[in-house]
Amino acid sequence: MLQVSFARAFRDNYIWLIHAPSEPRRVVAVDPGDAAPVHEALEQRGLELAAIFATHHHHDHVGGISELRSRYQVAVFGPRAEQVPDCDHALGQDDVADLPRLGLNFQVLDIPGHTAGHIAFYGHGAVFCGDTLFSAGCGRLFEGTPAQMVASLAKLMDLPDDTAVFCGHEYTLDNLRFALHADPANQDARSYQQACTSMLAERGCTLPSSISLEKRVNPFLRCDTPGIREAVSRHTSQPASDTIDVFAGLRAWKDGF
Repeated sequence: MLQVSFARAFRDNYIWLIHAPSEPRRVVAVDPGDAAPVHEALEQRGLELAAIFATHHHHDHVGGISELRSRYQVAVFGPRAEQVPDCDHALGQDDVADLPRLGLNFQVLDIPGHTAGHIAFYGHGAVFCGDTLFSAGCGRLFEGTPAQMVASLAKLMDLPDDTAVFCGHEYTLDNLRFALHADPANQDARSYQQACTSMLAERGCTLPSSISLEKRVNPFLRCDTPGIREAVSRHTSQPASDTIDVFAGLRAWKDGF
């Protein structure tokens, strides 16, 4: 199983640290929006930065890259379709982020919607999906369309059910409050809410989730179910049967929740 630890940045950002299977003290930092938490984690835990992955260009995910690159002289892997500081490995759909000396190899997925060129890194039973998929939620549509986001989420849902989901923020309880407002009969979501409350109290983190769990609790992945369609129709006072229309209504509902 892939070993992943984390550093926290800002109010709720995760900077994931992927440990090399053969040499766990060497790590890849995912979405380092701030260099300071990475420096601190490396020094306190006796780790060595080996590379950087960026899923999209937002500052809270890339703001620390230049400082880290300057200090540690590591490779930066990021989306081909976006401007990421100091990126020397620009990647898109079906490219591979290959780090053979670390024993790490990740397939790249294009998952636009939150931003136009957002990517995910999938490998070793895990997906690092930035701000496209959150546990029990999804990202806002800053640059993409509902159709793009629906397609991106469907691509992630095609991954194996036991894939561990590492997203960019600790939004789970907030997302579950909305999920249960829109879908109050979802007992899986209600049980998950109780479990996440305990997880936050015990270890300050609800992640990773899994693809299987998200299929059961995440309303944005259930836009083709009668319950979500009916809830969106009631909220908008308009019939909504097309999956993209249901998603668009649900996303707008969540934006104002």
